[in-house]
Amino acid sequence: MSADLLLSRTGVDSLPAPDCAAGIGHGFDQAGFAVIADVLAEEACARIARLVPSSDGPGSRHLLEQPWCADIARAIRRHPRVAALIPAAHAAVQCIRFEKSASTNWLVALHQDLGIPVAARVEHPELAGWSEKDGVLHVQPPVALLRQLIAVRLHLDDCGVDDGPLRVVPGSHRLGRLDPGAALRCRAEHGEVACVATRGSVMAMRPLLLHASSRATGGSRRRVLHFVFGPRVLPHGLRWRFSA
Repeated sequence: MSADLLLSRTGVDSLPAPDCAAGIGHGFDQAGFAVIADVLAEEACARIARLVPSSDGPGSRHLLEQPWCADIARAIRRHPRVAALIPAAHAAVQCIRFEKSASTNWLVALHQDLGIPVAARVEHPELAGWSEKDGVLHVQPPVALLRQLIAVRLHLDDCGVDDGPLRVVPGSHRLGRLDPGAALRCRAEHGEVACVATRGSVMAMRPLLLHASSRATGGSRRRVLHFVFGPRVLPHGLRWRFSA
């Protein structure tokens, strides 16, 4: 699949979704998130939706190992406003499919994304929280690495206020790793923003940004491909499970 064919022919300089305008205004690095409209064209979203494997559960991991998924990652980062947020030396290192619908409806409590998929276990005092997800090792690396990661969520469907959009606490990524009590206090002090998005839009975010989502209250289908971009070389002898 050609990356050039996937890119939207219109709206390259379009504005972010209204609920996230404040995030753009204060800058991605300060707010920790941004919504960019019209990154992929309608027909591209339809083609991608046909490629994404179906599942009875709320999501699936490790899609990046599929060539079609790696093509999409390359297409997304070619968009001018997305490319401006991702360091040129970064690689795509993960893709997760999330889906909410009437039959797969779920909520996510307030949290930060702290784990990364790696090829093998390495013993080091700065590496913690080892786990296995869908047969792949994950570890919580140092905060210094987490600060470098960029997540890009591609919306294959419209995501309105009734569709369980991501809710984020602006600026919370700058506070480092937070325990549950500190996370709740941060949200109470700074509030949260619901990141609604149209089909073909992306939401870029720092994984350390506090975020949550509610169950969908409507009857729609909300499918998202959640890409993570990071430095090709990891500390302490770690290696990515896969990169593209």
